[in-house]
Parts: sequence; structure tokens; C-alpha cells
Amino acid sequence: MSHPDEIEDSSAPLIEHLAELRTRLIRSVLAFIVGMIISFTIWNPLFNFLTLPLCDALAARDQSCDLQFIALEEGFFVAISISLLGGLIIGFPIISYQLWRFVAPGLYKSEQGAFLPFLVASPFMFFLGAAFAYYVITPLAFGFFLGFQQPGSLISGTDGNTQAAGILFQGSAKAYLSLTIKFIVAFGLCFQLPVLLTLMGKAGLVSARGLRGTRKYAVVGILIVAAFATPPDVISQVILFVVVYGLYEVSIQLVARVERKREAKLRAEGLWDDDLHGDAAMDDEQKP
Repeated sequence: MSHPDEIEDSSAPLIEHLAELRTRLIRSVLAFIVGMIISFTIWNPLFNFLTLPLCDALAARDQSCDLQFIALEEGFFVAISISLLGGLIIGFPIISYQLWRFVAPGLYKSEQGAFLPFLVASPFMFFLGAAFAYYVITPLAFGFFLGFQQPGSLISGTDGNTQAAGILFQGSAKAYLSLTIKFIVAFGLCFQLPVLLTLMGKAGLVSARGLRGTRKYAVVGILIVAAFATPPDVISQVILFVVVYGLYEVSIQLVARVERKREAKLRAEGLWDDDLHGDAAMDDEQKP
């Protein structure tokens, strides 16, 4: 009789694993290409959707929402950029499924059931981060940048009044889209932090105690990520830092919960060693 937790296909030789990996990669690339093609056919409505935060910020200042093509080929590369983003979003469920199908045969059946919630949580957290960037961060950032405009005016000089140059936004479509996609992807990836750390905690690679002990390093790392992931806009950087650090603290609690469940399971099976694990568990309980 086979054990319910027996590993499936564990005896497959290396060449079969490599062939399986190639098959999964090919299917993932095909899903990405199909998503790109679909997005390319509707790139104009997608572009209109991505420019809504800018148009709202300009409308609040009674300005028209017009972007320019600085170079002749810029319109084509704008469509390609939107297609790449659309291909990633549309193909992501299939890519995740292919990853799952490659990893699943090497897991116990109980581990497969434990891994599935992370497979669902990952795209959910990415879309949550992308939505947060689109609906919260971009309006704040664009409002901040547009605040540096100034109308032309007359200034007094030695020869009488002189016309001073005004500063008016006349943006490049390519530059705007690059900035917006950077926001969306950066926040989407940063929102993966709880999923990644919890999964690592479940695998025993990190502990709640270790994460608490590295808070100061996490703060420095998050500050560096915020500096590179957002433009030189203090408001966006502060918001990104606060959000990601909050996710880090949530991750600590999730990893601690995983450890408590693991301890309860080991105790029920009579495999928990108080001499080995007791001190670490006590330290975790004493820390906030």
C-alpha cells in the first residue's frame, strides 16, 4: 500500500526533468507571446487607460492631456511596451500553472496542497500592488511633478518689463509610459514580499526570530529599493517605504504563524524536542 504522502515521479532521471523544464518554458513563452499579440491589437485603449491619472492631474489644472512623439518610431515602441506589459499580465496565470506543474511532481501530496495557496496569493498580491500604484501613487506623483510648472510673466528689468519664460508640461508618450509601467511593476513586485518570505518560512529557510533580528538591515534595503524603484519624488519614496516595511512586518507575523503550526504538528507526532527548540520559541514569544 502506498503512503498518502509518497513523492510522485521521484525516480525520473535528470534528462526527463530537463525535457519537462523545456516543455514548461516553451508553453510559458507561448502564453506570453499570445498575451503580447492580444495586447498589441488593443494597445490604444490600454494606453488611454494608463494615461488617465495624468489626464486627471492636467484637467485639475485646466490643461489639455496631450502627449507627443519625440521620435518618428516612438509610437511603435509605445505599442510594444504596452504589449510587453499586457503579455506578462495575460500570460501570468498560465506561466504560474506551468511552474506549478514542473515543481509539483517533486513534492509530497501534502506539500502540494500547502503550496497551492501561495500560487494563488502571488498573482493576487501583484495585482494588488499594481492597483495601489495606479490608483494611489501615480496621481500623487504626477500632481507633484506638474506642480513645478509656471506660467509666463512680466518681470522688471533695467530696460523696462521683460517677458519671463514659462514652464509648461509637454510630455513624451514614451517617457510617460516608461514611468507609469515602472511604478506598476515595482509595486507589484514589492507586494510579493509576504508571499516570498512566508514560503521561505514554510521551507525552513527563514524564521520569525531571524526576520526580527534583521529589521535594521531590512529598513536600509527597503530605502534603497524605494530610491531606485521610484523617481526623485520624496512623497512616492516615503509611501513605498512605509508600504513595503508594513508588508515586512506582516511577513514576520505570517512566518511566526507557520512556525506555530509546525510546532503543533510536531508535538502531536511526538517529534518536538524542547531542549532543541524551546529556547528559540521562548525568544520569539518575548519579542514584539
